[in-house]
Amino acid sequence: MPGMPEGALRALAFDFGLRRTGVAVGQNLSASATPLTVLKMAEGVPDWVVIDELIKEWAPQRLVVGLPYTMQGGEQDITRRARAFAAELEKRYPCPVLTIDERLSSKEAEARLRELRQQGRRRVRREDIDCAAACVILESWFHSQRPTGTNHSA
Repeated sequence: MPGMPEGALRALAFDFGLRRTGVAVGQNLSASATPLTVLKMAEGVPDWVVIDELIKEWAPQRLVVGLPYTMQGGEQDITRRARAFAAELEKRYPCPVLTIDERLSSKEAEARLRELRQQGRRRVRREDIDCAAACVILESWFHSQRPTGTNHSA
């Protein structure tokens, strides 16, 4: 695993689902994310051994879980399940676990993948959308952490 630049913070993001959860990794300096994998879920419960391996391999300083609110901003059963998943991550791992509103992340992910497909990429699978949604969640979180009114160009 390559070293991180000074001041960089690595994070893993989770696009929680009852059957599949997309996972992405990224770092704050570029505010970008890369899709990693899709976790198979058993009614919202992951294979914790797989997450253990991801944590060990990527050594994140933050874990970010998207909370799927309704379009009106209300909670639903899946929101509460995602919150419980975040709480379990917090119990199991020594880094902060944060949540972010992920409304429309799957729509944004689908739009990104549709654009790639128009450029000749293969068919888009549900797993691709889950991972791309995790990227959207993480990039949104990185952008929400930046101070406003500052030039962030390199």
